[in-house]
Amino acid sequence: MEKINLKGIFEFRPRYSETDQMGVVYYGNYATYFEVGRVELLRDLGMSYAEMEKSGTMLPVVHLDMDFKAGAKYDEELVLETSILEVPSRKISFYHTLKNKKGKTLVTGKVVLVFVDTKTFKTKQCPADFKTLLLKASSTQS
Repeated sequence: MEKINLKGIFEFRPRYSETDQMGVVYYGNYATYFEVGRVELLRDLGMSYAEMEKSGTMLPVVHLDMDFKAGAKYDEELVLETSILEVPSRKISFYHTLKNKKGKTLVTGKVVLVFVDTKTFKTKQCPADFKTLLLKASSTQS
């Protein structure tokens, strides 16, 4: 598999509604944070989910893996790093690292999505224009 190195940074603070009674982010919300990281990384690269869907491609999640090191807290400043490390084929993998402002890793994860045709719902190869965009962006980020 061909390697690339694309990274996006998203900074935010958890809202009160995202925490449990202990003031710690409820574990299910990390998947939503990872989604925001993916969407913002793609937007920064020049491709939005909406554009991809208009051109006939959807990206459903087929695998989610998370490791919890420490809980994020309400209103804590957080930094989410989202990376793409391999050129996609039928699937694309996103790697996530959530840290606090002091640099302590709180949660890591990997999310795999598959390219699907919007009309047939069958898997397909990564669209050529998207692959070209990733390769071009990787050459400028490296």
